Amino acid sequence: MANGTWKIARGKGSAQLPLAIFAILAIGLVVLGKAQSSLFDRAHTLYSDSIAPVLKSVGRPFDGVGNWLSGIDGILDVYQENQRLKQENTRLRQWQSAALVLESRVQRYQLLLNAVPDPSIDAITARVIGRDNRPFLDTLILDAGKSRGIKPGEAVVDARGMIGRVFLAGDHTSWVILLTDLNSRIPVVIEPGNVQAIMAGDNSGAPALEPMAQGAAIKEGGQVVTSGDGGLLPNGLAVGSVVWDGSAFRVALLADAATADDVRIVDLKQPPEQPPAVTPSDLPAAAAGLPPLAHVAATPMTTTAPPQNPLPSSTPPAAQTSVPAAAQHGTAAPAQQPNGDDETDDHADQ
Repeated sequence: MANGTWKIARGKGSAQLPLAIFAILAIGLVVLGKAQSSLFDRAHTLYSDSIAPVLKSVGRPFDGVGNWLSGIDGILDVYQENQRLKQENTRLRQWQSAALVLESRVQRYQLLLNAVPDPSIDAITARVIGRDNRPFLDTLILDAGKSRGIKPGEAVVDARGMIGRVFLAGDHTSWVILLTDLNSRIPVVIEPGNVQAIMAGDNSGAPALEPMAQGAAIKEGGQVVTSGDGGLLPNGLAVGSVVWDGSAFRVALLADAATADDVRIVDLKQPPEQPPAVTPSDLPAAAAGLPPLAHVAATPMTTTAPPQNPLPSSTPPAAQTSVPAAAQHGTAAPAQQPNGDDETDDHADQ
C-alpha cells in the first residue's frame, strides 16, 4: 500500500515538472522578445525565406483550381453576354428591316411628289490615337487624314451621336474640335417644332442653346439634331436632348468624347454649290418681260434763268436786257407796250 502511494505521488510530480519547464521557457521568450524584438524579426524573415519555395510548390495546385473556377465564372459571363448580344442583334435586324421599308416608301413618295431627295453622305471610319489640350481645351487626334479624303469642317460621330468637327487635317492624321469647346458653334434644330438655334460650347459638359428667333418655344426634353445650314454638316445627325439648368437651356450630349474609341468622319458627297453671278436678265424687270431701262448719262447741273416769253422784234434792246435782271431779283418785269404809243412810254420812263 505504501509503495502504491509513493508511485502515484511520484507520477504527479513527474507530470508537473515539464509544465513548469515550459512555463519558464515561455516567460523567458516573452521577456527576450520584448527586449530583443529585432532578433525575432530576423528569425521570422529567415523562416519565411526558407519556407517560401515549399509554400509556392504547395500553393500551385490551389492556384490552378482557383484559375479553373474563375474560368468557369468567365465562361458563364461570356455565355450570358453572348445571349444578350444575340437578342440585341435580333432587335437591330427588326429595326433594320423596318428602316429599309420606310426608306423605300419615302423614295416612292418623293417620286410621286417630284421632290428633291436628300443628298447622300459618305463616312470614313477612324480610330482615336491621342488626346491633347492644344490648341483647344480638349482635342481628339484621329488616324485618318488627307490621304483618305478627310477635309476640315467634316462632322465626327460615334455610335451614339456627334462628337465634334475636323478643324485640321494632315496627310495621315486629323484633329477634332469637340462640341463642348468654347470655339465650337454649329447650327441645330430642336424637334418637335423645328426650332432653329445655334449650339455654342462653353468648356462645360453641356453646350448652351441660342435660339435664332426671339420668343422661340423651347421645351425640356426636345431632341437636338444638326440642321445642315452652311452645307458642311449633314442634316439630321443626332446631337443630344434639351435640359434646363436653372438659368438657361442646354444640350445633354449623347456621345461622350472621353470614352470615344472608334469614330466615323461624315462628309457630304455633294459639295455646296456657289451662287451664280448676277446678270441683267436676272433683274425683276427682265423676269417680268419688260425691256431693261436705257442707261442715261448724268449731266452736271447748272443754274440758269427761267425761260422768258419772246418779245416782239420792235422792242428796244434796253427793254430786252431789263427782263433777266428783274427775273434774277425775283420781281415781275413790267409789261411792255407797243412803240406806237409814245405817251405811254414816256409815262413809264418817268
